[in-house]
Amino acid sequence: MIMGYDTYNSPIGVIRVVVDEIGVRKIELFEEDWEGYAKLHQGLEENKELCREAIVQLDEYFAGARKEFELPLSIEATQFRRKVWNALLDIPYGETRNYLQIAEAIGNPKAVRAVGQANRVNPLPIIIPCHRVIGKSGDLVGYAGNRTPIQRLLLEHEGHVFNNPQSSMLK
Repeated sequence: MIMGYDTYNSPIGVIRVVVDEIGVRKIELFEEDWEGYAKLHQGLEENKELCREAIVQLDEYFAGARKEFELPLSIEATQFRRKVWNALLDIPYGETRNYLQIAEAIGNPKAVRAVGQANRVNPLPIIIPCHRVIGKSGDLVGYAGNRTPIQRLLLEHEGHVFNNPQSSMLK
């Protein structure tokens, strides 16, 4: 299988994009996580052409010209995780849902923790907008572990207004 990556310097930092012959396979927002991924996939080589369309659409997103991605995806997951990620794709740009709402949307209201776990292991953040899922209280919780400042930047970029506004972090 042909698989390559490219690096995109976004307003929130360096993003690594991995694409195979089927579609986008991985979006990595954090350097330390990228290092682990690259070690697991040692044959991975830079391939700007393979990743070109994903990079173009990410650039359009950060420029404010794109609200939904139109990319083929290449992800392996359980049926449950696929349901969760499909529910995330239904959250409109700039809006949020809480974990319970996602659990209810997939017909399993008792699966709030499992929804959180599926959100946490989402291989395609931004494209599958896990940043739009927040705590029931409206607080930013659990994004990529404890990386809620990035979640806040993405939501602010989409025009989300917080109950406890701070100065905008993303210009």
